[in-house]
Amino acid sequence: MWIDALTFSEALTEIERLVDERRGGSIFTPNVDHVVNAENDAALRSAYESVDLSLADGQPVVWASRLLRTPLPEKISGSDLVPRLLDRARERRWRVYLLGGGQSTPELAAARLSEQGVVIAGAEGPFVGLEAGTEEPALVARVRAAGADLVLVGLGSPKQERFIHRTQRDLAPAVLLGIGASLDFLAGTATRSPRWMSNAGLEWLYRLACEPRRLARRYLLNDPLFALVVWRMLRTPREARLKSR
Repeated sequence: MWIDALTFSEALTEIERLVDERRGGSIFTPNVDHVVNAENDAALRSAYESVDLSLADGQPVVWASRLLRTPLPEKISGSDLVPRLLDRARERRWRVYLLGGGQSTPELAAARLSEQGVVIAGAEGPFVGLEAGTEEPALVARVRAAGADLVLVGLGSPKQERFIHRTQRDLAPAVLLGIGASLDFLAGTATRSPRWMSNAGLEWLYRLACEPRRLARRYLLNDPLFALVVWRMLRTPREARLKSR
C-alpha cells in the first residue's frame, strides 16, 4: 500500500489543487486497520491502487515507514485534517456534502458547520444497502444534482473506500475524502482522544475504552497483524517496494 510522503501543509495544498482542477478525485487516510484489511480485501487494494492521495492516519504507520527506510514526514490523521480542510472550504466557498455516520449524525454535523459559515450542499445517512447496490444510484444522482465540490464520506473502512472507488468518476468534479469517525466528531456525538495519546500512537486505546464491544475485535485481534505485514515488507528489497505504485 503506497502512502504519499507529504507534510500536513502540503496535503492541504494538494487537496485544494484537486478541487480547483475540477476533474474529481479521491483521498484516503490509511491507518493500521486499512493496511491489515488490504491483505485479504481485493476491492480495498484496488481502491488504493487508483487513489489520488493517500495520507498517513496513525503514528504506527509513520513509525513503520521509518523502519522500512521510506520515511513519511508526519502523521496526517483524518480527524486533524478535516477541520482544517473545512476552514479552507469556508474560505473558498466550496459546496460540501456529508455522507454516513449514525442516525442524525450528518444532519447535526451539517447544522454545526453551517453556523460556522461552511456551505453545505447536502447531508444524509446512515446507509445500509450501498454495497448491495440498492441505494447507490439514487444517492449518486442526489450528490451530482447538489453540485458538491467536496464530499466527506464517513461510512467506516473498508466500506467508504470501496464506495469512493466505485463512484468517484460518476461524482466528478467533486473530490471525495474518506473520513471514518470524523463525522461523529464534527457532529459532537463522539470525542477524540487527548492530544498526548494521539501523539503517542495510543488513540486506538482511547477509542477501545469508549466502544469496547464494537472495537475489541479490530484492535485486539485484527490490528496486531500489522506487525506481520511490516515484517514481510522488511524482507522485500527496498527498490521493489518503491516500484509498487
